[in-house]
Amino acid sequence: METLIHQFTEGIKQTHWLEYLAVLSGIASVWYSKKENILVYPVGLLNTLIYIYLSLKGDLYGEASVNIYYSVMSIYGWIVWSKRDAKNRKLVQVRFSSATEWLHQLFFFAFFYVVLYAALLFLKQTFAPEAIPMVDALASASAFTGMWLMTRKKLESWYWWILTNITSIPLYFVKGYMFTSVYYLILLIIAFFGLAEWGKKAMSRS
Repeated sequence: METLIHQFTEGIKQTHWLEYLAVLSGIASVWYSKKENILVYPVGLLNTLIYIYLSLKGDLYGEASVNIYYSVMSIYGWIVWSKRDAKNRKLVQVRFSSATEWLHQLFFFAFFYVVLYAALLFLKQTFAPEAIPMVDALASASAFTGMWLMTRKKLESWYWWILTNITSIPLYFVKGYMFTSVYYLILLIIAFFGLAEWGKKAMSRS
């Protein structure tokens, strides 16, 4: 236990200011998502662009791919969430996924997990021996799924965010990004509140 505490405190001391900025913007972004506020996207873009750099630097290629994907989907989600009807009402509302949509997202997750795992395994065996294929692919594939569902305001996006956060906490800790590990713990807590808040909205429209 003392070794873990020492490792954590040393890691915090060595944290670069870019990581602090990424963490703060990420927390703000998830908070805006919880509130169904469109600022989730511009603030989130700052977070993802920084993490593309940090992930590549730490041989977290799956996470780097996730953040590239986040950046693209943030622009898409920004456009979708901005759309309103003739009465100035949001066109996309928080909803539950249907049984068919659940099946789609499970296939979506499985596809990306297999592809990312295979790619990361190849990287590990060639020029990135520090890669962690199984965990990195799990965190990445669940994040891909959560982001896709969030742009459509599906309540189930929070389940995938929760899985992403649980997986990312030890992943970044092992890689030495201590502050980011704590960041994912904070996101995990916010995700449960987000799930509850979106749940109330989805229930009112079901």
